[in-house]
Amino acid sequence: MHTKSEKLFERAKKSIPGGVNSPVRAFKSVGGTPVFMHSAKGAYLFDVDNNKYIDYIASWGPMILGHAYEPVVKAIQEQALGSTSFGAPTLLEIEMAELIIGMVPNVDLIRMVSSGTEACMSAIRLARGYTGKNKIIKFEGHYHGHADSFLVKAGSGVATLNIQTVPGVTAGVANDTLTAAFNNLEAVKELVAQNKNEIAAIIVEPVAGNMGCILPAPGFLEGLRKICDEENIVFIFDEVMTGFRLAAGGAQQKLNIKADLVTYGKVIGGGLPVGAFGGKKEIMQHIAPLGNVYQAGTLSGNPIAMIAGFTMLTELKNNPSIYTELEEKTIYLKNGLQEVLKAWGRPYVINQFGSMISIHFSDHEVTDFATAASANNELFKKYFHAMLKRGIYLPPSAFESWFLNNALSYADLDETISKTKESLAELS
Repeated sequence: MHTKSEKLFERAKKSIPGGVNSPVRAFKSVGGTPVFMHSAKGAYLFDVDNNKYIDYIASWGPMILGHAYEPVVKAIQEQALGSTSFGAPTLLEIEMAELIIGMVPNVDLIRMVSSGTEACMSAIRLARGYTGKNKIIKFEGHYHGHADSFLVKAGSGVATLNIQTVPGVTAGVANDTLTAAFNNLEAVKELVAQNKNEIAAIIVEPVAGNMGCILPAPGFLEGLRKICDEENIVFIFDEVMTGFRLAAGGAQQKLNIKADLVTYGKVIGGGLPVGAFGGKKEIMQHIAPLGNVYQAGTLSGNPIAMIAGFTMLTELKNNPSIYTELEEKTIYLKNGLQEVLKAWGRPYVINQFGSMISIHFSDHEVTDFATAASANNELFKKYFHAMLKRGIYLPPSAFESWFLNNALSYADLDETISKTKESLAELS
């Protein structure tokens, strides 16, 4: 029963657009009333009606070690006693920057901001200022936040709500944003040829997470790297989802591909509002006050976010086995789900990389936005609700990756597999 959630949603709609502060939370893609959460601990969420759920969102990525991870909570509490914000430099900011640079390959300088959107927006501005060029290439179904240039053929909530032309984004901005299908290297080469010496940056989710989990095809990222080298284009990895989740050094380390700039989001703040962008010194030195590309923020380097992120990243750095454990759990879940789905007898695809995974009810491989969108997403809606009523909280959209956290036990995974079997039987 979700009686209290239903009442809260009706109340919220009177003061908040759509009743939510981020669109996917409205459950429009799957139907029904969004569940209002009260608390969380470890691998579990608890809603206002006292229902318990096994969590496969992990706050859209950052809760790698589980909710209310005790060392992070204690660090936040202690830091808050010394103030929640200064608007002045702190030692914590230096320690956080040094920690990230020490963990991530190919990052010489890093700038803290307050969100993944801000990080990606700033990286694009920096790429334009550095190259003196205006156009960018992004990929259909990839979501880099809600800055104007990123909302052209975007994933995540934009795909979920089927808003492919966003009012408020000017024609000029849209014209400077070129799009190609993910994993289609020839399309990128064609765009580069058609816009010779006009492209400042190529931005990519190295492992896509905003149209489900979709892996890069062999040679695709290597091909993009080569194009960028040849054409003086800044290669940007959006690691808001993959950074510090796929490996201590993120997708750059896991895939052995070097980006020129990399962006981070909520993961580096342990779930607090935070972001960062960093990369090669020759590019980053163009950011003010070193250079003339302006970026600023009162809450950039906020001490509460910094201590939360520093505490969690230190744990990940000191215990690299966490990544092995997470991947083993995700593969275990995948194998169990495959067994159940195969026995069910209807078409499906499971994509998985590290601790990211997604189910697509499809009779063809899911390799880009078009193939993700052409899956049976009506069936996903029914599956989502069947799982929700059985205490499994999945992303409320077929266009979002699932994220595992290391607080999940094998008993939790077995229960998820068992509940999937029950849910599919209900849908037959």
